[in-house]
Amino acid sequence: MGTEVTALVPPGVAVEAVRRRFGAVEAACSRFLPDSDLSRVNRSPAGRIVMPGLLAEVVAAGAVQRDLTGGLVDAGMGALVRSWGYDATFEEVVGLDAEPDPGDTPAWAVRNGVLHRRPGMLLDLGGVAKGWTADRAVEAGEAAVVSAGGDVRSSDPATVVDVLGPEGSPAASLHLGAAALATSSTSRRRWIVEGRPAHHLIDSRTGRPASTPVVSASTICRTAVEAEAAAKAVLLLGAEGLAWASRMPWVRDAVVVWHDGTVYATRGVEVA
Repeated sequence: MGTEVTALVPPGVAVEAVRRRFGAVEAACSRFLPDSDLSRVNRSPAGRIVMPGLLAEVVAAGAVQRDLTGGLVDAGMGALVRSWGYDATFEEVVGLDAEPDPGDTPAWAVRNGVLHRRPGMLLDLGGVAKGWTADRAVEAGEAAVVSAGGDVRSSDPATVVDVLGPEGSPAASLHLGAAALATSSTSRRRWIVEGRPAHHLIDSRTGRPASTPVVSASTICRTAVEAEAAAKAVLLLGAEGLAWASRMPWVRDAVVVWHDGTVYATRGVEVA
């Protein structure tokens, strides 16, 4: 998953359960492992594929994110992410001399563990898998709090989370409690395409890396899958992101850091 996972486990509970869970999801859902279930699905030319159970569950969570955000957050953008240069683990990414063709909007659906897709559609589960796994670990009682690359799920009412700005300094300290928080940012995983900076957050409306005044967006929701979807949507929507979050009943709070370092939030955010 290209990130660090931190787990706070209850007394008497072995942290190995969380480690095994994340290892299993990595093995099934990584697009960087050639023998993962996801890689096999992406290599297949078939338009209808029966997916293994674990992969099917994560893909279904990706479909939920797409539905919640009206298509803004789409796990079917894998082909576009690759065409913009993010086609290997980030340490191996190199720049491009020219921008790629945006191509067609990906079309896919998952029903009862079966993936139905338009030819050429590739899945990228890098966002949804982290949050989904954190959710499952906490819901199974394997940990009280799990943080996976900024996707946090907690069952502890006293949990407080520091949201970091682009330079790594705290932008806000939030009372999370028994809920989930995710942060999406354009300040990391950047490279050069046609002489200009590019990043991995592709806007499904344009087929290009998001152009937004928001450098990072953090949201609090009931689950990490929901928080991950909301954070990406707020960032992609830019100046309209906080207004959108305020209208979504499934989004509790949202905080954004703008390009000039200014911090804004939805009304009523509980600052720790």
